Parts: sequence; structure tokens; C-alpha cells
Amino acid sequence: MSLLVVGLSHRSAPVSVLERAALSADAQAKLLQDTLAAEPAVEASVLSTCNRIELYADVDKFHAGVAELSTLLAQHSGVGLEELTPYLYVHYEDRAVHHLFSVACGLDSMVVGEGQILGQIKDGLARSQELHTAGRLLNDLFQQALRVGKRAHSETGIDRAGQSLVTFGLEQLAAGRPVDVWAKDKRALVIGAGSMSSLAAATLARAGVAEVVVANRTLERAERLAQILGEPGGAGVAARAVPMDAVGGELTRADVVVSCTGATGLVLTGAQILRATQGRKGGLSLLDLAMPRDIDGAAHRIDGVRFVDIESLAEASADAPMAADVDKVRGIVSDEVAAFGAAQRAATITPTVVALRTMAADVVAGEITRLDGRLPGLDEKQRAEITQTVRRVVDKLLHAPTVRVKQLAAEPGGAGYADALRTLFDLDPEAVAAVSRADLNELNEPVAKNRGRAS
Repeated sequence: MSLLVVGLSHRSAPVSVLERAALSADAQAKLLQDTLAAEPAVEASVLSTCNRIELYADVDKFHAGVAELSTLLAQHSGVGLEELTPYLYVHYEDRAVHHLFSVACGLDSMVVGEGQILGQIKDGLARSQELHTAGRLLNDLFQQALRVGKRAHSETGIDRAGQSLVTFGLEQLAAGRPVDVWAKDKRALVIGAGSMSSLAAATLARAGVAEVVVANRTLERAERLAQILGEPGGAGVAARAVPMDAVGGELTRADVVVSCTGATGLVLTGAQILRATQGRKGGLSLLDLAMPRDIDGAAHRIDGVRFVDIESLAEASADAPMAADVDKVRGIVSDEVAAFGAAQRAATITPTVVALRTMAADVVAGEITRLDGRLPGLDEKQRAEITQTVRRVVDKLLHAPTVRVKQLAAEPGGAGYADALRTLFDLDPEAVAAVSRADLNELNEPVAKNRGRAS
């Protein structure tokens, strides 16, 4: 395993740099394709959220891999390499696994313990599966990260250490009051209909707002979200959808606005917000969860506006208390990293063991054919008994060494056992490689049929 991750997050870079480095869906796809075309990388996946951009790759050379991945991140983010480099972090092999597992558990999130990161990891895996840039290593890694994250949330109280970014943002807007008390009977405008916006709309509906208006560039998606919010089995709140060009008018009637779109420019300008505040009796609360930002930073300076964005959330979360359960999650992560490493090391020996058993089966078949020529008078029962006896002898001779070599290969430093086995039995390297290719084809078959799905 030569796993490498190069990235930046709210822990390593200011929000202004993260905002400029944010990657659109198309840019992420192009980054993956270009990474795979680069010489050091044979697999690639991107994890992109509102507060992190990370490029994972299976590389054959560490230093060349770091240089190439850093350059590609700079090229596709639009931030110059010299400016970006001081904010980049690098993790390799077991440290890279530890990092992703920690991220999956919410330990590296802006709000510790938030669970939305699991959906974002799932999206990253689905994207690389769709583009066929993830092979066995990254498929195994991301799938296991999802399982580790779910385990952390089910076995510990990590959820108590923090909330989702949406809930945390609304708590900042409420300024110490319970969110349901603060939100009661307010009119809410939600801009965007993606996962974060949908969560915000549902959270506001449960908190008791009088109405939720959903605006989105694709009106059908906004209508679908509004329909779900209004269903009796759902939140049961008054909800309606509007096109994006109606946002200006809706802003004058809204009490609270949450925006999270994939737009590359501002969705709400300072001038729009200023006009919306003129003549109103109550204040206007704005929550911007987008990266890059949707709402003009000038909102901070407008009277009657309470504005919370990713940057202010980062400052507030720095003082958030850590739960005792965080230590338990760290223990889970350490155990899972060790288990993943052992499984990956053991897997490297499997093609060699399969090739060895295949060679043994070929030897048995050849000897039985030779026996048929020397003893043509054998009846079917006799021939079958001899064949079964020879196979049992071969299986018994190979059983103990192949079981033991798998155990040894799973231990740190066990990679050399595969080489030793190939040398001792004079195995054809192409036969071993053929087993590996067959395994990879078998892996990709269900991926092609179930793109975008991950457990």
C-alpha cells in the first residue's frame, strides 16, 4: 500500500484560501482524471466539503507523488502553487488511513462529531467509482472509513460532542436562546436544494418556523423539497418553491435566510441585503454555509443584520467543549487503522497463494494424465480415487505454509513473504499478475452496476 493524501482544511488554511480553492463538481472530475493520467498515481479520489479539499491517491513514488498531487490541486483550484503550498498537509500510508478514519468519525470537523461528513465521503467514493479512478485500495479505504464512522457514532456519544454545521450555525444565529424558541413563527428562505440546504430547511421546519420558501436554479428540485417539507408525514410546515430570480423579493419578507449553493459568484449582494432591511420592523438573520461564499461579507456591517458564515463558525467552534467520548473514538480509530493495515498487507499475498494453488492443481492434472497413459486399464472409480488422494496430499502439504504465510504477511514488515513464496516455488510473475487483474475486474463489475452507492 502506497496511499498518499495531500489536502487543506479549516485547520490548515484560512477560510479566504479555502473559498478560492473550492472545486466545482466538474473541476473535481477533471482533477481525478488528470491525477490518474499523472505518472506516480494509479488510483485517485477527492474528498471535497465546505471546509476541506483532499486528494487521495495510490502512488508508486512518495516525493514525486507529493509534488504531482500538490501541483494538480493548485492547477484545478486556481490558487497558485507557491501560495497554496504553505497550507497543504501530507499524510502517507498508515497516517493517511488514520487521517481519513478520523475525518469519517467527525474528529477533524469544524464542529466535532458532526455526521454529515459520512455523506460527503460517500459522495467522494461514488464520484471516483463513476469515473473508474478508484481501484481496490481506495474502494476498500473509503468503504472502511464509512463503516468506522458509523461504528463511532453507534458505539460512543460522539454525537454529543457537536452538532451538524446547520444546527451549529442556527445556534449561533439564536445567540444563546434555544433554536426552537428563536425560530418559532419566523419566515425562512432557504437558497439551494442540495443536501445541506435540505437539512437546513428540515431543521428550521422542526424548529417551528411558520413558513419555508425554497429557491433553487432548478425549480423542479425546489418544488420537490417544498413538497416533502409540506407532507403530513414530514415536517408538515407551510412550504413553497420559487425560482432564483424571485430571491430579491422573498428576501424582504424573510426573517431568516440560509444559503448553500454551488454558485461561483455571490447569490446575495450587500445592496440586496441593504434594500431588504429598509423599513422592516424586525432584524434579518443570515446563515451562509457555502464555499465559496453565497452572501456578501458586507452583511456584517449592515444594521439590523445578524450574519453567520463559515469563517465565524470556525471561530466559534474553536471554543466548543470536547466530549469525553472523543477519546473513545480515537481508540476506535487506532484499532481500525491497525486492522485495515493488516488486512491490506494480508491481501498482497493472496494472488501469490492463488497462483501457487493453481500451479499445484496443474501439476496434479498433468500427473493424472500421465498416469492414464501408463495405466490405461484403470476404471473410472479407481481413477477418481487416485485423483482425490493426490489432491488431498497436495492440499495437506500446502495448507500449513499458505495459512502461516498469510498470518506473517499481515504483520508489519510482512510484504517480503510474497516475494519469498514466489522465489521458493518459482512462480511465474505473469500468473500472479493475472490473478490480481481478475480480482480487480471482479471488483469493478458491481461498481459499474451500482454507481453512486456505498454502504
